[in-house]
Amino acid sequence: MLPIILSRFQTQTLPRTREAAVNISLSPDLGLTTIEATLCPEGLFLPNGEHLDWDAIDEINDSPNGCFAIQGGRPEKIQVFSAMTNRVCSLMPTAGAPTMLVAGFTMHRIKGCDPYQDGRAKVEAIAPMRSMALDTCTGLGYTAIEAARTAAQVHTIELDPGAQEIARQNPWSQALFDNATITQHLGDSDALLDTFPAGMFDRIIHDPPVVSLAGQLYGAEFYRKLHRVLGTKGRLFHYIGNPESRSMTNVTRGVSDRLRAAGFSRVRPCPGAFGVVAER
Repeated sequence: MLPIILSRFQTQTLPRTREAAVNISLSPDLGLTTIEATLCPEGLFLPNGEHLDWDAIDEINDSPNGCFAIQGGRPEKIQVFSAMTNRVCSLMPTAGAPTMLVAGFTMHRIKGCDPYQDGRAKVEAIAPMRSMALDTCTGLGYTAIEAARTAAQVHTIELDPGAQEIARQNPWSQALFDNATITQHLGDSDALLDTFPAGMFDRIIHDPPVVSLAGQLYGAEFYRKLHRVLGTKGRLFHYIGNPESRSMTNVTRGVSDRLRAAGFSRVRPCPGAFGVVAER
């Protein structure tokens, strides 16, 4: 069972009166559900016995990019330093589902789009999702969770144990660990693709980090491996980034050319999901 998780989106709405006890509704899981708590001159009293004083509440309020697990009356920021990648991963709140920060980069769209909606858009780009699906970069697992709503089986790959630990602490990611339809693989997508039979998947969602963090996942050899494991008439969605960005125009052109060279056909933009769709 997860501890209570709070961010400024929950604590900034707390009434600032400190004169008498008042009962309030509060989300203990970053917006998924609500509970009844008590606010009084000594701070916030939660139904699981935890108590936050006003200094702790202000600490959460003053952290625009932090999500906090409440343990022993103190807010503990949800972040991990990964010895594998030498990067810090942390859970970053939004008005809806949180995203993950890796080396300062957000792993989802957050402007004009909820991170969970971002994952849904990637799945819808290659719908219907019915048989075997592959998600090459798990992250917080939103894409895998959404794919598992209709797919018979979803395989999802995460390189970084630190990112997996952040997902484990994220209330919005719990179906990643509870849904028997989802099989998680911890390791390098490039290497793990070699272990899957040819044509195993009828849908692939390739959602790599930015090129500067994972350039090999944009390479011709990796695309050939994706082509090998995608079945005939299968579909691939490749997330790239904002199609209106000048820098992404060149990236999109290069990605499309390399996908065609790897054997994919009908490579076409999918601007609503910030990527391209290709077929085998």
